[in-house]
Amino acid sequence: MKKRIADPTDLEEGEAKSFRIVLGGRYVGGFLIRFEGRLLAYQNKCRHLPISLDYDDARYFDSEKRHLVCQTHGALYRPGDGLCVDGPCRGESLFPIELEIDPSGVYVDSESDVES
Repeated sequence: MKKRIADPTDLEEGEAKSFRIVLGGRYVGGFLIRFEGRLLAYQNKCRHLPISLDYDDARYFDSEKRHLVCQTHGALYRPGDGLCVDGPCRGESLFPIELEIDPSGVYVDSESDVES
């Protein structure tokens, strides 16, 4: 089933929004970002340790809004492709979440409807 997670105009450049979906029978946290005019989504799980990048506060970007950052240990990921460029998981990438975008909304696949 498709889950609507945002309106295509909800996020300004460098902003993010958290959401949850069900994949493989489990809740999976994710986040939507706008970076260089594009909407992208990733699973909210650091590649170094199985922890969220944020502290449940939807802050994913560093202060300059150039990288996504793990607030626990400071790993830096490129927003455009999720590649870790600095930190203990250097060379690994965040898990992307495929988006379907149309004028009515931004959608992701979810096995059931869950609250954002």
